[in-house]
Amino acid sequence: MICPDFLEFQDILKKMRVLDDKIVYTLNSSIPTESFKKKVDATAVCQELYVQIQKGHEERENVIKNCIVVTAETVKKLKSVKENNPEDFDVMKSLKTEQRKLRLLQTELSVEEVIKEKTSKLFNEKCRSYFKPNDL
Repeated sequence: MICPDFLEFQDILKKMRVLDDKIVYTLNSSIPTESFKKKVDATAVCQELYVQIQKGHEERENVIKNCIVVTAETVKKLKSVKENNPEDFDVMKSLKTEQRKLRLLQTELSVEEVIKEKTSKLFNEKCRSYFKPNDL
């Protein structure tokens, strides 16, 4: 599980976001210009790209939400341990670390929304003539 190590979590998210990071390049290289329109099925290309984008968004959102749940449970457990032993410095330190990680994970969910909006906007601008998904 990737949740305990936030840096590893970020590395994995970065790898999962490659398509979104390179969406302009992907769209420009996939969608034909006027002179090549007859050689490439732009509708099929846009439809396949849309499926890939949606799958990536869903996978990342699930990973982030799963880590939020796991970290929230850890925070809850540490709080109960702290109540039983309020002077334990190691528990306090662990609790603060987990609370910080929880805030970072929640921020990552917001970042994911921004990325999703940006990618959807770019996809729609480039593919709207060829493919209109039901949920855009």
